[in-house]
Amino acid sequence: MREVTSLGELADLVRRREDLYVRWAPSPEHRPGTSRDELTGAELPGLSVNPLDPEPWWRDRPLELWLARRLYDYCHLRHERRRETKPWVLAGRIVGSGPDNEPLLTDPEPVARISTAVLTEARDLLRAHAKDDSEWGPLRRPPELDRI
Repeated sequence: MREVTSLGELADLVRRREDLYVRWAPSPEHRPGTSRDELTGAELPGLSVNPLDPEPWWRDRPLELWLARRLYDYCHLRHERRRETKPWVLAGRIVGSGPDNEPLLTDPEPVARISTAVLTEARDLLRAHAKDDSEWGPLRRPPELDRI
């Protein structure tokens, strides 16, 4: 399987092929077909993924910056889940939305594995573009519901 080793290489892939998604898992085939809602345990009708195509409102901003944000938001999963969790580029068919409004993908087609070097590059790019007063960090849920 192809390994993407830079944000530029990932951007080239996204420019050449629409409707690509990132999924964090030990392998692209991990729990094939479905995901579970972490809060309720409900089985979802597809795999939780995040789109790599930029939204129209992103306009003429750099695609690499968009991709850096998409990767950085969930990079904590590498550490909070099993160590071998990594980002994968997948294609497939969207069948709905999950509880966090993420797309749910069926018929997953593994396209590439994203290397750790890309995650480091994404973090560095975001730090360089962050507003001075912003606190950038990956998304994560609070450890206890009563803290909300």
